[in-house]
Amino acid sequence: MLGFAQQPYKRTLKLMGSRFDITVVASDAVKGNEYIDNAVAEITRIEKLISSWDINSQTSAINKNAGIKPVKVDLELFSLIERAIGISKLTDGAFDISYASMDRIWHFDGSMTVMPPENKIKASVAKVGFQNIVLDKVNTTVFLKLEGMKIGFGAIGKGYAADKAKSLLMEKGVVSGIINASGDMNTWGGKQPDGTAWKVAITNPMNKNKVFALLPITNGGAVVTSGNYEKYVNFNGKRYTHIIDPRTGYPSSGIISVTVFAPKAELADALATSVFVMGGKEAGLDRINQLPKIECIIIDDKGNIIKSNNIEIDKL
Repeated sequence: MLGFAQQPYKRTLKLMGSRFDITVVASDAVKGNEYIDNAVAEITRIEKLISSWDINSQTSAINKNAGIKPVKVDLELFSLIERAIGISKLTDGAFDISYASMDRIWHFDGSMTVMPPENKIKASVAKVGFQNIVLDKVNTTVFLKLEGMKIGFGAIGKGYAADKAKSLLMEKGVVSGIINASGDMNTWGGKQPDGTAWKVAITNPMNKNKVFALLPITNGGAVVTSGNYEKYVNFNGKRYTHIIDPRTGYPSSGIISVTVFAPKAELADALATSVFVMGGKEAGLDRINQLPKIECIIIDDKGNIIKSNNIEIDKL
């Protein structure tokens, strides 16, 4: 019977422009590879649906018809947009899929020497605003009110794809696994075959090669870390990072890393980005503490660690 011992099988590949590590627990390599193929097919299917780079996608059709006419879409995409608007309301617009309409006036590649003028910053977000996404539930159509308006799923798409791949594998009977979409971790089954809990490492933003904490993921769920310690600019002694507030056009400052734990990666993904721009760590933490089954860890630019109410960390 030894041949039937469950063990992990892993594959690393590039999907949705990001690195995905897919690990499944299976009884043999044939089954393990088949499961991973299923997950890859599902993630690829979602990418085709939500990609704003693919000119044939439904998302591109919505963007092309901004200010012109509503576009009929699959119920799946309609529901994703509907949930995204729900998260926008929850975060007072700190999360907004219409951020894709923003003019790219900030550059974090070293080419910026002066801050963009205030009027330019203000104008850069003129077409952003989830309030201008009109949904018609009866006809499953999506209409962007303003010409030149766009939606994009950069802050939620990978999480959604990981959630869908996880559901599919669970339906197929995969007892345990982990999908890591460039740091968006989605687990199920609670334990590895050797009986130990899956653990997620939280990187020390002050030193990327060091891990400052390990968190056991006991009941399955998602962990997403959003960090901005790699892309930033300094003006007048203040560090501005590449995560930009869709409401103001100004980059966030004061926080360098946010890790969110949630039942689904889609929500964790969206909230991790939002906390950066919610108006300081207290505001972000306060909002997270009001949400059931959601926890977070914030690291500020002084290296202080701030945690939500119910979180346990194995400090290293």
